[in-house]
Amino acid sequence: MTGFARVRKQIEQGEIAVSLKSVNHRGLDMHFHMPPELDAIENEVRAAIRNGVSRGHVQIHVAWVRTAAAGAAPLNRPLLAAYISAFREAAELYLLPGQPDLNAAFRLPGMLSTGAEDQELSEDVVKAVVDAVAEAVRILNSVREREGAATAGELRHRCRAICDLVTRMEEIRAGAVAAFQKRLKEKLADLLRGAGIDPQRLAQEAALLTDRSDIAEELMRLRTHAGQLEAMLSNGGEVGKRLDFLLQEMNRESNTVLSKTGGLGDLGLTMTELALAAKSEIDKIREQSLNLE
Repeated sequence: MTGFARVRKQIEQGEIAVSLKSVNHRGLDMHFHMPPELDAIENEVRAAIRNGVSRGHVQIHVAWVRTAAAGAAPLNRPLLAAYISAFREAAELYLLPGQPDLNAAFRLPGMLSTGAEDQELSEDVVKAVVDAVAEAVRILNSVREREGAATAGELRHRCRAICDLVTRMEEIRAGAVAAFQKRLKEKLADLLRGAGIDPQRLAQEAALLTDRSDIAEELMRLRTHAGQLEAMLSNGGEVGKRLDFLLQEMNRESNTVLSKTGGLGDLGLTMTELALAAKSEIDKIREQSLNLE
């Protein structure tokens, strides 16, 4: 699910800014953007995210600005002098107007120093960073939960549509079994004409083939799976990965129905259209399930 969260935390040693952005992904894919001095605590940050997020492509941005040490000279004079010299040299070389921009200069990495860059991270700083990340995860999940609720509502609607399609197929099946058996008996009789087959044996074979071609069991399982899916969505929690298996089963039942509906004439065509509509709903659920955790 998509979502965004930003947290700022001020502590005695400086300011921490954390932002998280997530988009849909089958698994948990984390990408970090942190200053080099925070590289040592990436595992702690990663664990804080895993505690609250199990699915999605997550961009993690963590900024850390130290408070200037007492008596420190924050301006990097040699770097500023080099910047001004290079600016004027370029202006003279290419005959360009303008003066050096201090605002642009101060944004250069290393131009402003707190005098504490070489200090190791204290336990207080590490804890504050991890706490800020955990808070950002909570905010992110609140956004994702709102989107997830809307998606789950749409999926439940599609589950009910599948059940309606199953009901219509069951109604057609009730009238099609007799028609299929009659047609099969006639076809077998034509093929075996003059072969001296016992009519009772012919009827038994036709009934057996009809039973093998019946879709009652597939329709029952398809309805059951749709009910399980809807219940799973209503119960909440982590459902994304469990949905994958259930949707595979539903798709398998739909394919079996399609393979058995041949030879029924117009009734078979109608059954095929309904089974294809059910498969379409299943595919749409599968696409939306990627948005759920």
